[in-house]
Amino acid sequence: MAETSFWTGSEKYLCDPALAQAFHMARTLGMPLLIEGEPGTGKTELPIHYANDRGLDLEVFPVGSKSNVEQFVARFDHVKYLRDSQIEILNAQREEKGLESKLTTGGRNPESLKDYVVKGPATIAYEKPNSVLLIDEIDKAPREFPNDLLYALSHRKFIMPESGEVVEVSEKDMPAIVITSNREQELPTAFKGRCIYHYIDFPGKETMEKIIEKHHPALDEKVVRAAMDVFYNLRRLGLERAPTTREILNWLKYMSEVAPEEAIKKINGLQGIGVLIKTQNDMEKVNRMIGADDSFYGSNLN
Repeated sequence: MAETSFWTGSEKYLCDPALAQAFHMARTLGMPLLIEGEPGTGKTELPIHYANDRGLDLEVFPVGSKSNVEQFVARFDHVKYLRDSQIEILNAQREEKGLESKLTTGGRNPESLKDYVVKGPATIAYEKPNSVLLIDEIDKAPREFPNDLLYALSHRKFIMPESGEVVEVSEKDMPAIVITSNREQELPTAFKGRCIYHYIDFPGKETMEKIIEKHHPALDEKVVRAAMDVFYNLRRLGLERAPTTREILNWLKYMSEVAPEEAIKKINGLQGIGVLIKTQNDMEKVNRMIGADDSFYGSNLN
């Protein structure tokens, strides 16, 4: 039976009560959990940390603009099948000529079509009831992909191409499926209707402090406060791309390599700001504000 204990996070992942409830409901009902939210809020990290914390196998399908269900479920390797079939013919000819050495197919048999089925992450996860399946950034997919995915998941079984092998899983043995979206495009209503939905709000300062503490427990409090002041004030500037949780964690990881006093000086001087600001326009905007007012932090950022 699939793992359905109530998971509230791990040593490195803070899972808020609402997200923990949604994740538990999805696993209990054998339904996918669809998590939306802006980039860097920990959507992808949830299944990764859950699988690691529970010692479960994790299968990942990173969605792109050319993704399709064949890549997700399984595909038949026609090239390899054709090559091995030709090798069988060549070996037969060599045997007729009395040649003992044979060309190898790597243990594959052209008469066994399943030898040429390349299983995707979905099929591998279905074969392991206690596994975790992450479908990451589905909003990057072609428009038809979510509906095709919905059809595949709703039947809880896959038929392997050419071989006809059926991989099926019961509702109670469904792997934990997490689907993430940055909302670059709206997902079909029917697709959302087959998922347990949760939106991750960007964490406030209190929650962010807890997140930072999980990742950098030994970091000086004054360094954390200084970094958070700059971080949240930058987010209020109306930048093209606001800095994310992942980025302040990376910034503090860099600052943890120096003494607290030096780290605070570097933070107030915006050293290493490239980890937070990711576009030329945003960088120029911040630099203009600093150049226009020496009391930038006191007046514009506070």
